[in-house]
Amino acid sequence: MSEPGYTAPDLALVGAEHVRRYRETDGEVGYLWNGVPTLLLTTKGRRSGEPRTSALIFARDGDDFLVVASQGGAPVHPNWYHNLTAEPAVEIQVRERRTKAVARTASDEERPRLWRILTDVWPNYDTYVARTERHIPVVVVTPV
Repeated sequence: MSEPGYTAPDLALVGAEHVRRYRETDGEVGYLWNGVPTLLLTTKGRRSGEPRTSALIFARDGDDFLVVASQGGAPVHPNWYHNLTAEPAVEIQVRERRTKAVARTASDEERPRLWRILTDVWPNYDTYVARTERHIPVVVVTPV
């Protein structure tokens, strides 16, 4: 069944394979995913302490990078979100550029404006909200 306003993405490049190809090509493969820009977000595992990297769609708000902890509208937050709430020091890679950054959840006051920026890039986020009862966090990643 089709959801109004939803376009099913091409999932040929996802997960660990997306991260691997992005890294080995400095984003030449993987920066654009389904026509939208992606970055690599590396967090510290809250239990393991090991680095964990995810490829995520992003938008920009000035110098900040915006990502969404949507997980396609799943009922739980993605692990990367739990990791950065435990340890907000992260690293991002945008194409070949790796940068240390600090991540935080957008406030309730700023979220509507940031959400509009993000849905301009990936309209499916509105469908993901309809799929879940949880509040989907918007994350602001500020390079340091």
